[in-house]
Amino acid sequence: MAERLKDTIPPREGEELNRAAVHRFLMEQVPDLPEGELEIEQFGAGHSNLTYLLKIGDWEAVLRRPPHGPVAPKAHDMAREYKVLAALHPVFPAVPKPLVYSEDTAIVGSPFFIMERRHGIVLDAAFPVQTKVTTSLCQQISKKMVDTLCDLHRINYRETDLVNIVKPDGFMERQVAGWIGRYKRSETDVVPGVEELMQWLNAHRPKSQEPTVIHYDFKLNNVMFSDDYQRVVGVFDWEMATVGDPLSDLGAAMSYWIQSDDPDLLKKGLGKPPVTVIDGFYTRDEFIQAYAQKSGRDVSQINYYLTFAYFKLAVIVQQIYYRFKKGQTQDPRFSQFNQFVKNLIEYALYQRGIA
Repeated sequence: MAERLKDTIPPREGEELNRAAVHRFLMEQVPDLPEGELEIEQFGAGHSNLTYLLKIGDWEAVLRRPPHGPVAPKAHDMAREYKVLAALHPVFPAVPKPLVYSEDTAIVGSPFFIMERRHGIVLDAAFPVQTKVTTSLCQQISKKMVDTLCDLHRINYRETDLVNIVKPDGFMERQVAGWIGRYKRSETDVVPGVEELMQWLNAHRPKSQEPTVIHYDFKLNNVMFSDDYQRVVGVFDWEMATVGDPLSDLGAAMSYWIQSDDPDLLKKGLGKPPVTVIDGFYTRDEFIQAYAQKSGRDVSQINYYLTFAYFKLAVIVQQIYYRFKKGQTQDPRFSQFNQFVKNLIEYALYQRGIA
């Protein structure tokens, strides 16, 4: 078995949980909980919601809660994410099973939910040390990513409980207006070109395709593989999942899919480049064409969705930087995010001009 990179850290200062309160809640809500001391560690890779590993003996689960401090309206909705997991887990096995949701803010300081723990390999900036990295392995992982996204987009959402919480009609119109509004509410620095970009996004919105289930944050480090990389055993972070234009999901995925010839402003914006820069991983164009072939969808308008995706990513980074600037988080990783926002806006403007 490949040696896995450790994916948890001790809880960061200021982000600790009340262990006694969490343990009492578990004893009340989780059947057949073993006796023993509760251990809590934090998954350190995320930049938004806070995610923790709960462990008592051999029993494990994962707790998710919003970040500390004020959050954007409708963002970090734990109840909604729990409902999405509950709706999709029976029809999309890569979705972790949700266990319990609570609105009792006395336990961890906010609403939260607990879900099952999955085991496998999550790739980000490096492979596990014992993995033999080959061109064929990188191609295999790329293909699995395409297949998983296509499988998700094939789900008949009308046969799930998602019908009660989604509004597919007018999806892209709402998305463009909504993300522009989020940017304006969290704006800190003057960023050259951002007004021009927002006007272009409003003026060039394409006709949406038939709506499907979309993850909307589909990227390599939200996907877990089996130890032999033959199967996808988990897809995580369903906070932004909904029903909408599938090309918006593909565009969002490609905004995270970095390739070897990308400029440094993309490669290193969040730290070390992801493994997708290694020879053998699909380029964005290869990924898009593989998706088109497998899904049968027309991707001729993908440039708009990519441009919007880079803008959306810039807004997400800006919201995080806004919380840092206002003192709502002290995480030092966020101190230079304003520069990354400028880089993403610059790249979105560049993408806009690609025929």
